[in-house]
Amino acid sequence: MRLFVSEGAPGSLPVLAAAGRAQGRAELLISTVGPEECVVPFLTRPKVPVLQLDSGNYLFSTSAICRYFFLLSGWEQDDLTNQWLEWEATELQPALSAALYYLVVQGKKGEDVFSPVRRALTHIDHSLSRRSCPFLAGETESLADIVLWGALYPLLQDPAYLPEELGALHSWFQTLSSQEPCQRAAETVLKQQGVLALRPYLQKQPQPSFLEGRAVSNEPEEEELATLSEEEIAMAVAAWEKGLESLPPVQPQQNPVLPVAGEKNVLITSALPYVNNVPHLGNIIGCVLSADVFARYSRLRQWNTLYLCGTDEYGTATETKAMEEGLTPQEICDKYHVIHADIYRWFNISFDIFGRTTTPQQTKITQDIFQRLVARGFVLQDTVEQLRCEHCARFLADRFVEGMCPFCGYEEARGDQCDKCGKLINAIELKKPQCKVCRSCPVVKSSRHLFLDLPKLGKPLEEWLEKTLPGSDWTPNARFIIRSWLRDGLKPRCITRDLKWGTPVPLVGFEDKVFYVWFDATIGYLSITANYTDQWEKWWKNPEQVSLYQFMAKDNVPFHGLVFPCSALGAEDNYTLVSHLIATEYLNYEDGKFSKSRGVGVFGDMAQDTGIPADIWRFYLLYIRPEGQDSAFSWTDMLLKNNSELLNNLGNFINRAGMFVSKFFGGFVPEMVLTSDDRRLLAHVTLELQHYHQLLEKVRIRDALRSILTISRHGNQYIQVNEPWKRIKGSEADRQRAGTVTGLAVNIAALLSIMLQPYMPTVSATIQAQLQLPPPACSILLTNFLCTLPAGHQIGTVSPLFQKLENDQIESLRQRFSGGQAKASPKPAAVETMTTAGPQQIQVLMDEVTKQGNIVRELKAQKADKNQVAAEVAKLLDLKKQLALAEGKPLETPKGKKKK
Repeated sequence: MRLFVSEGAPGSLPVLAAAGRAQGRAELLISTVGPEECVVPFLTRPKVPVLQLDSGNYLFSTSAICRYFFLLSGWEQDDLTNQWLEWEATELQPALSAALYYLVVQGKKGEDVFSPVRRALTHIDHSLSRRSCPFLAGETESLADIVLWGALYPLLQDPAYLPEELGALHSWFQTLSSQEPCQRAAETVLKQQGVLALRPYLQKQPQPSFLEGRAVSNEPEEEELATLSEEEIAMAVAAWEKGLESLPPVQPQQNPVLPVAGEKNVLITSALPYVNNVPHLGNIIGCVLSADVFARYSRLRQWNTLYLCGTDEYGTATETKAMEEGLTPQEICDKYHVIHADIYRWFNISFDIFGRTTTPQQTKITQDIFQRLVARGFVLQDTVEQLRCEHCARFLADRFVEGMCPFCGYEEARGDQCDKCGKLINAIELKKPQCKVCRSCPVVKSSRHLFLDLPKLGKPLEEWLEKTLPGSDWTPNARFIIRSWLRDGLKPRCITRDLKWGTPVPLVGFEDKVFYVWFDATIGYLSITANYTDQWEKWWKNPEQVSLYQFMAKDNVPFHGLVFPCSALGAEDNYTLVSHLIATEYLNYEDGKFSKSRGVGVFGDMAQDTGIPADIWRFYLLYIRPEGQDSAFSWTDMLLKNNSELLNNLGNFINRAGMFVSKFFGGFVPEMVLTSDDRRLLAHVTLELQHYHQLLEKVRIRDALRSILTISRHGNQYIQVNEPWKRIKGSEADRQRAGTVTGLAVNIAALLSIMLQPYMPTVSATIQAQLQLPPPACSILLTNFLCTLPAGHQIGTVSPLFQKLENDQIESLRQRFSGGQAKASPKPAAVETMTTAGPQQIQVLMDEVTKQGNIVRELKAQKADKNQVAAEVAKLLDLKKQLALAEGKPLETPKGKKKK
């Protein structure tokens, strides 16, 4: 083999470092050539680095050459590395090229150089920090590390461009730079001249066209139209001309929806939300809204689709909330299930069924899976040391205890998982633990429990993963999380808890325990389906004919991708397992996290009170969907996206297209005589439509939304260039041209209405009503652009689709949800007074207080259930409050709690 490199060529850095790693694995000759020497005979421009293989073939992509050397050294490919390489090529290189050009060619310094790469460097730092690994793809150096190091070295070897606050990036860069292969590569390419060694090479390169700040603003780039072949144009025109006759018959909606042999059967779930919490925007985009887009898209493709969700109602969280509100767990579940259902209804989530887990079917199916696991030897018994609160006289389940995370030091970690670093925790590992009920320090005591023997199930799990992952659409973060668990070694997982509110354990000696919510919560999908149809097994015991898509935030991945599959595989009952696990990163709120208690952020029950329609919320949340990294909701950005993308781009185009039909042609679509430019536009729209399909088939929901906006921009540009409002006043040829442009534009608007349906269903239906789109065209989306509004078709009344969001309106909402009002709204206790009641009313209240106090004392003496005692105490405190107000006294602050 022969490797050609050039002094001062940035791409030579990573390939030399990778070659150094593979030293001794194959005979390699390294030749240094001039930057203008043509090494590859069939390339018209000089290209280095280049690797000439012994076969005579050439590799001339930097990452391809590095990959070849890594494979020689025994490295195994993985998905996370491939994701990093794609990001390096599409995101890092454009930004880095601009920074190096400013620095080396234009002689700029400081912020001018650092600004283009700030976001990219921050992304690398956050990724390293979040995963707590020294390298990009895990504990060991990978191809991604060498490729990114080589790209970044010319800039970051100057400490001015490697900020100390990016500590994880700093450590990673220093670690790699200190390795001998990397040091030798740097010496060979930069020749002790530093970044100035790149000047001769960079001066011969075209000026980078990087748009500074594009990643920060998330604004779509104006792309040049793709080059089209005559064949592509002819195919697009032929499909267009077939029109509505191309549409297959609309399949009637089944009830219940069941799989059909020989058809594509799609089963979609979104992670079951805890019933005791009101979902915030991050919960909504991470689970139900993302799944809803895919479900609606699946139905447009005429795939046999069942979409289900429901409230997760058992477990500690419910008991805790019941104690807080003085209700029984069942009453809490009933109350919050309705709240959840109302929120999702307002957001137009198209569940086929929205169920709940507190049902007889849940008990039956969970206990059946458990008993099958026991019979096959996959359940262990062991004594567990647990935290027990002596003051409350109970073992503390995970969510009744919090303390300092033993891994990252976060001071509000829960007893099962740290919200900051994401690691799972055993409650006894917490430092400085506290009982959440009484705030006393619990003690460690023993209790007998049941465990799922994950190590014994490891082999069938890995065999299933090896069969499932290739060709699947598991998101990279989901693959990484599961592989991390497998790499660290599976351990037996406790599946029981010392609680009363849960699915009972059907085993002698364990009658006083219930199943741990994360053993039976994922079984909730099955029981919810069983409550929908008694033929539920056609979906859930049919892996050969059903594709299961499961949507969630990344913290739910271990339970859906590992714990439930192990349970189902161990049960040996032919269960349908997840084919495509779709996990988002986290959505933050402005500069922090959502917090109901502090009044920070928008929660589902609040969005409808903002005056902003549900479809606008859907659009913006999907536009910023945290697919590859965490993203943040921003009021300012929401205003910009509404006013620019929806109002000025999409709404403007669709309204103009419809108005031209109404104003110039009496509401009837005019005749269309296509020119070569029109045919080319048809082909471009078709290509973008096909790209939309490719993206949504891969569940790249955010990127597919960009395709809709791109088509709309093409349409606006088409109208602007052809000016039908002027041509309609001209000659016969001009009027005919105005008709063609108007007819083609209104058909693009019709196409957009169908493409929009998964994202903005109400807006979609409004456009279709305005255009009087034929019903078959509203229900099916093919991969070709069809003429669905032929000449002579009469449209309806056209009106604007979107309203402008004003700065003062958005600023008011920002203040409302910033936590400021939540802190300011409670008034001092002394102010909360009422007209002093008469002696008779006061006496009645005093008697009620005495009576309720006796009830509480009796319950405590009988050592009654703590939930019952808490409920009666809450009633007593409320009566005391009423008495104080009746007497005109200031309210007392409860003991043990400080006023805020």
